[in-house]
Amino acid sequence: MAIRKFKHWTPQIAASAWVDESAVVIGRCALGEAVSIWPNATLRGDVNEIKIGDRSNIQDGVVVHTTHESDMTKGSQCIVGKDVTVGHNAVLHGCVIEDECLIGMGAVVLDNAVVQKHVLVGANSLVPPGKVLESGYLYVGSPVKKVRPLSEEEKAFFKYSAEHYVELKNAYQESEQ
Repeated sequence: MAIRKFKHWTPQIAASAWVDESAVVIGRCALGEAVSIWPNATLRGDVNEIKIGDRSNIQDGVVVHTTHESDMTKGSQCIVGKDVTVGHNAVLHGCVIEDECLIGMGAVVLDNAVVQKHVLVGANSLVPPGKVLESGYLYVGSPVKKVRPLSEEEKAFFKYSAEHYVELKNAYQESEQ
């Protein structure tokens, strides 16, 4: 795995977190308990902070980045809450994903967007800069549109998905010993 210091920042990774050997985690990154970072994911905390909450999973090929502070922008961290599943090849850029969400494969969430708790962002959707996605809904499209409320079963799936990925990362850790 490539855990790399940038300038004076070293990624902070909980002992129970797992980073695949082909993933890259650079600079101002903090990974919570039981987080999993899957093959070819890139978390580049070089110009601002990235925080990944407990039991969240960042799947294959995901890119997580931020926006720097300048005369034109105050900068944007990338914050991912607890029990979040980020699907293959998604891009999270300077946004906030609250607890218990699912970001679909290939989705893009841009600067200063906020995805509130219990939101499902459909595959290949685009969340524009500054957009706030209201809790409890499915959003799809480019740009995203609110489609319908989520059922209680769909909301429960967010925790299930996070727990499944914790079990899977545990199996990978065991097989690497």
